[in-house]
Amino acid sequence: MFDSFALAPTMILFSLLFFSIMVLAAFYDLITYTIPNFLPLLLIGAFVAFVLWQALPWPHLVDHIGAGIAMLLAGWVLFAFGLLGGGDAKLFAAISLWMGWGELVNYLIMFSLCGGLLALSLLFFRRLPLANFLKRHAWIVTLHDRAQGVPYGIALAAGAFLARPELLSVPV
Repeated sequence: MFDSFALAPTMILFSLLFFSIMVLAAFYDLITYTIPNFLPLLLIGAFVAFVLWQALPWPHLVDHIGAGIAMLLAGWVLFAFGLLGGGDAKLFAAISLWMGWGELVNYLIMFSLCGGLLALSLLFFRRLPLANFLKRHAWIVTLHDRAQGVPYGIALAAGAFLARPELLSVPV
């Protein structure tokens, strides 16, 4: 789908939009442990604009929509078992829409590795005493709290960066 991606200025704009939303989602999740609904909706809207701009053939469109819907269902199951937050499930589905079946396995591997690294880092961080100057920041205190979960939106966003590095390349 993205074969001629690095050649068109419009594609660079879609890439910047996609990754800007990823950064915002990771930031929101880190600071507030939530991912606002407008971010996955923005991703979906950008995908619709991309599809219209590129006149994506129906088989490719069905491929991407199928991946998005399947991962939305998977996200709902993980949410139902308390393994993923609701915002994470929606962001996961919206990112999967962009990946399509062709890139989904790579994305699943990348965000799983990022999630594992994030969880291990938080376990280590939470074992250390929190310095007094950090205690003034509520989001750091929350992040340090062992009773809190993992802000998995960070791993979802990082996985997207790692799964689609060609989206970051700009021709010189």
